[in-house]
Amino acid sequence: MPEWLAAQGLEVFPVHRLDREVSGVLLLALDGEALQALQDLFRARAVDKVYWGMAAGHLEPRAGELSFPIVEEPGGARVSARGKPARTRYRTLERHAKASELELALLTGRKNQIRVHLAHAGHPLVGERKYGRGRDAVLPFRSRRVALHAWRLAFAEPWSGKKLAIEAPLPADLCELRERARSG
Repeated sequence: MPEWLAAQGLEVFPVHRLDREVSGVLLLALDGEALQALQDLFRARAVDKVYWGMAAGHLEPRAGELSFPIVEEPGGARVSARGKPARTRYRTLERHAKASELELALLTGRKNQIRVHLAHAGHPLVGERKYGRGRDAVLPFRSRRVALHAWRLAFAEPWSGKKLAIEAPLPADLCELRERARSG
């Protein structure tokens, strides 16, 4: 997206990152001052980051926290006692026969954190090829990505203090996956 905006004559700076396989809200800054102020919010963990995901099976309990240390490595990440603390809060939104729709909130921000946590807990995301440990997909997913969407960012603007929430609706491929999960 920054490349597309640059082609339109706008110089923008990504404030944070999303995995290539993830859709959703991406915050961009228009100048260096805004970039620094917004990145400071992320470093201070003053930004609520909420994701929608569809994972294999049913997590128990229906809401809770995944807290496994993650070590970042070239090309990925994994759970390891030598890793840095990583915490992901989850809540089941809807259960289907073979999968669950989840609301996921990042309490820390490690590389591939949601994907690693869910796979380690035995509930990899639908479409997960990297961390799924060779398990067959519980639902066929025609997209070449994981069923994970950065649904919402919320924070207080650093220059005004005004509360701001930015949301992105589920894209068509995830809506179609949801409908197939509901039907069986």
